[in-house]
Amino acid sequence: MCIFCDIVEHRVDANIVRATSTTVTFLDRRPVFKGHVLVVPRIHVVTLPDLPADAVGAFFRDVQAASDVLPQACDAQGSFVAINNVVSQSVAHLHCHVVPRTKGDGLRGFFWPRTRYAVGEADAYASRIAAAFGARGW
Repeated sequence: MCIFCDIVEHRVDANIVRATSTTVTFLDRRPVFKGHVLVVPRIHVVTLPDLPADAVGAFFRDVQAASDVLPQACDAQGSFVAINNVVSQSVAHLHCHVVPRTKGDGLRGFFWPRTRYAVGEADAYASRIAAAFGARGW
């Protein structure tokens, strides 16, 4: 079974910050920086080329929304957006990483060091990010 499908269907707990009719956005459990989210389509597809053409616009609209709210919600200056197709893809379900970024944060190239949330910290980030979606009209 697919862990992201389990999250979409609420069979597995996750810090979901936004859910639409086509996608679910939730905190990455091993974030590059705190506030790092994954946007996944509700339908199970493995890679971006597998996503039906009529679903691409809605998927990227929701990626755009996450990229819009993370700087405000995470006190960052911008965001990094990335998709791995097969190579370096840790879960075989299409997902887009949206990572809050600040100049001088140390992220260079494609080596992504990971961090962890302290107890309760993920919930606090999820609440701030979810509130920012509403505040920005998403």
